[in-house]
Amino acid sequence: MSYFVHESSYVDEDCLIGEGTKIWHFSHIMSHCRIGKNCNIGQNVVISPEVVLGNNVKIQNNVSVYTGVTCDDDVFLGPSMVFTNVINPRSAVCRKDQYARTHVGKGASIGANATVVCGHNIGRYAFIGAGAVVTKDVPDYALMVGNPAVQVGWMSEYGCKLAFNENGEAVCPESGEKYRLTEGKVVRL
Repeated sequence: MSYFVHESSYVDEDCLIGEGTKIWHFSHIMSHCRIGKNCNIGQNVVISPEVVLGNNVKIQNNVSVYTGVTCDDDVFLGPSMVFTNVINPRSAVCRKDQYARTHVGKGASIGANATVVCGHNIGRYAFIGAGAVVTKDVPDYALMVGNPAVQVGWMSEYGCKLAFNENGEAVCPESGEKYRLTEGKVVRL
């Protein structure tokens, strides 16, 4: 095996798991999912069937990634954050044919105890604050907080809050990355 699985975890048949990935205590990787290279799957994580994770995805403890979710490379899922996959669940009604899709873009971070309501996409390098409840699509580089989550700013790829000047330009103070804000969209220069 080119990846690590703790002895207390289960990996079902027909999973594709990339080299260097680590799956820690009490986790369950279900059939027909694809996990990229160098991912870190924390304690008590469930990856449901047909989930797709890119390379270098970090999933902290107590996260369930349900069918319908895809994550691009370099995504961070904070401790106990929640994905949903049905809008109107009822125990007595089977709605497996109604799973809604959620896509998390490259480099996005979702904070501890945040909830992402299914059918809404998270843009590249977006940052969802701890405890936020995402109820709509999130633009690339957006900083979202609250319940329901609202945008309160923009984040750099490095993870710094961006302050745009009157010309619509910003520089990440820690990395030196340069950005432009035009018509409500952020572009890295």
